[in-house]
Amino acid sequence: MGKKAGIVVLVTLLLGAIIVAVFQYYPHQDEASSRQINAIAKPDANPLLSFKPHISAVTRPPETFAFPIALGETGPATNLYSGPNQYPFFCMTQESELGQPLVDNQQGLGIPVYQGDQVIGYSKDCSLPSQLFYFTLIEQNGEFSAIRLDEAAARKHNSSPLFRVEQGTINRFIYTLVMPISNQEVGERLAQSQWNKKLIYQFNGGSGIGYRQGRQKASRVMTRQAQQLLDGYAVISSSGNKTSYTYNMLLAEDTARRVKQQFVSLYGEPLYTVGIGGSGGGLAQYLIGQNSTGILDGLIPLYSYPDMITQTTYALDCDLLNNYFTFRSDNPKAWRDWERRRQIEGLNAINEFPQKAGFLQPLNQLMAGFVPSFPDGNSECINGYFGLSAFINNPRQGFLRPFFSDDVIAQTHWSYWQDLKHIFGTDEQGLGRSTWDNIGVQYGLNALREGHITFSEFIHINHHIGGWKPQSEMRQEEIALPLGTRIPIWLTLWGNHNITKASEGPAPRHQGSIQAMEQAYRAGQVFIGKVDLPIIDARHYLENELDMHHMSASFYSRVRIAQHQGHSDNHVIWVAHKDHNPTAAAFKAMDDWLLTMRDNPQLSAAAARPEALQDTCFNQDGSIYAAGSDVFDGQWNNQPQGQCQSRFPMFSTSRIQAGGGWGGDMFKCPLISIETAIDKGWYLPFDARPHLGILKATFPQGVCDHEGRDLGRPSDL
Repeated sequence: MGKKAGIVVLVTLLLGAIIVAVFQYYPHQDEASSRQINAIAKPDANPLLSFKPHISAVTRPPETFAFPIALGETGPATNLYSGPNQYPFFCMTQESELGQPLVDNQQGLGIPVYQGDQVIGYSKDCSLPSQLFYFTLIEQNGEFSAIRLDEAAARKHNSSPLFRVEQGTINRFIYTLVMPISNQEVGERLAQSQWNKKLIYQFNGGSGIGYRQGRQKASRVMTRQAQQLLDGYAVISSSGNKTSYTYNMLLAEDTARRVKQQFVSLYGEPLYTVGIGGSGGGLAQYLIGQNSTGILDGLIPLYSYPDMITQTTYALDCDLLNNYFTFRSDNPKAWRDWERRRQIEGLNAINEFPQKAGFLQPLNQLMAGFVPSFPDGNSECINGYFGLSAFINNPRQGFLRPFFSDDVIAQTHWSYWQDLKHIFGTDEQGLGRSTWDNIGVQYGLNALREGHITFSEFIHINHHIGGWKPQSEMRQEEIALPLGTRIPIWLTLWGNHNITKASEGPAPRHQGSIQAMEQAYRAGQVFIGKVDLPIIDARHYLENELDMHHMSASFYSRVRIAQHQGHSDNHVIWVAHKDHNPTAAAFKAMDDWLLTMRDNPQLSAAAARPEALQDTCFNQDGSIYAAGSDVFDGQWNNQPQGQCQSRFPMFSTSRIQAGGGWGGDMFKCPLISIETAIDKGWYLPFDARPHLGILKATFPQGVCDHEGRDLGRPSDL
């Protein structure tokens, strides 16, 4: 063992001993809980919508609640059409600076509500009375702060713009309405003299699996849209439209419709409603715009993805590949070149890019009996998606923060699949069916064909990569929290104990549920490109940061829009240097676009698009580097590389590197035999004919035919 390796072993041993000792004495999350839900209420048996043929063709039921919500009263606690209430459900009104929720039971369901030190009841539905607040916006050094004023101070305030904020609960989530006003209008709920008659619906992102009301501070809603509020827009939002708390897009739509109804019932119809929001907040706009009418007139998705299921398809490959490179490869040194990893993962990877938690690798290698080594590079799979597989895919994982009591934790299945169980359905164990599938996926096929990896490496990867175990067999990760939930110490890494292993044959792959996939399509959880609204899809270029918001995701949406309607003329993509924010310009361009459509209702979104509004990439100073219909051309559309593609190179995904298309919507591939794949020339210029036997042994069920259709997509769609 060399000197460097010896130092690594010594440091790792010391670090491991300290962490294990701390872990033994640090209380587990279920033991440390001070705020508990003491029982799980059974969900209501609300009838669900029929999703055939597609949710966009289903008429929504008439509203049953008499909007507007009166001040001092509560909004509906049961949604209109998106399925039963989910329990447990953790109230977050106090985290939203709104005080405790109202008592709704004495049976110990939900969180305790206090009067002084005395528990006076419990809240399982987290309702709040609707109430008014007043704020002003202060700018300092280019940053905005929202300052709350009491009513007396607001009446006298004239030194900066003034805003009336209404907050309460709708569908158990916290809603917020922000209206610009004058100080003469303080105390008048309906006054709107400073409003420009244009409305913004603010969506927000994050990774969520349900079971929480979500936090929504009025000040945060305001500072996100500070410039637009100063320009006279009204802004509305809900914690139910932040994907940190749920990716149930039917519930998100139901909630957004009602929040807008609250606004309209008070102030009348706006000239238009434009969506704004990043990451999951961009994804939500695509799906609400596709699935429904009457909520959004235009979309400004930022850092967007087309839908969550598309993202899980390759994101859940990340830990399989991390696990292979770290623990299963027969030549680990070969994968210390992170640019070689990129040929398999598709997402960007950079040599000598630091890892924030790089010490976890040698610690876990040592615990697994391997010679430890610190990583000397990083990838988006790690930098962007670390921990995601455990959080969204493992029903035993749950939250790091102690929201719930021990018995609730034990009784609840925590996963993205479970959050949507009334759509995906459940298996015999009551677990939400998963759409994730990797049977027949030839990881690294493009790398083999392009000569970046050897045939033996290709075979070894696909023999040992495996798949996620059935959910019923999964175990929780071992995580120590000596410094709190912001710095978790993973004593298991890449979910190794939840990934299948090779024995007499290749490591078994994971079979996704066709039923869940079909229901996901029909219920509008998948973006199929069925949207004819004006769209400006904008993002910073973050590939060099190994940020999870990769540029290629905008083009998955474009491919699907073009496939559905034969063109993508209503879809504009902007990519900017990370130091330039194009959002204000996007609002100006969208305003021109939507007002043109309002003045010319016979025009489609594509026909009404302003001539100057084109695909564009921006320099650091905000100047245009290039604009036009071909500036993003490249591998994704089989065209010569455009100027913006050259300036801001795009990467792919593990499924594209396995031979898949750039639409990213092959959730369950049809399989063909190895013989047929060879006859089709899929391995050329590599001559695979002498290796037929080992290929058949590696892929006993056959390999993916990406020229076929997604078997998870209903044929009538």
